[in-house]
Amino acid sequence: MQVKIKLFDSSLPLPEYKSGGAAALDLYSRLDMTIKPGEVAYVPLNVALQVPENYFVLLSARSSLQKKGLMMANGIGIGDYDYRGDGDEYKAALYNFSKQPIKIEKGERLVQMIVLQREKINLEKLEVFDSSDRGGFGSTGSK
Repeated sequence: MQVKIKLFDSSLPLPEYKSGGAAALDLYSRLDMTIKPGEVAYVPLNVALQVPENYFVLLSARSSLQKKGLMMANGIGIGDYDYRGDGDEYKAALYNFSKQPIKIEKGERLVQMIVLQREKINLEKLEVFDSSDRGGFGSTGSK
């Protein structure tokens, strides 16, 4: 699949898979930043993308992000197909859950992206389902 990409700072590398079996490409912080405790910062990731029609971008935290005292404030990020303008730089909303300021360095890998196919659905509204209730969260074997 071809994805068109624009880098805002060409001194940083293109996103890349860091191993042969990696599912996602790592993205880099474009700026040095400090995130204060309890603060959410929008970290620019140095890329604007044009994915093929009926595809979207999923942004997720790298598994090491929590070791820094950071997490993605919105859990994951979604880049819709139509988020594709010249200035539409991807950003990560990062929350500092620690009690210390967290420094982010330009070029640091914080989040990763996967490009996935989107299939549009049609909803069928029902008043009652014909299946029995299964139970709540954790109902399949926790005692």
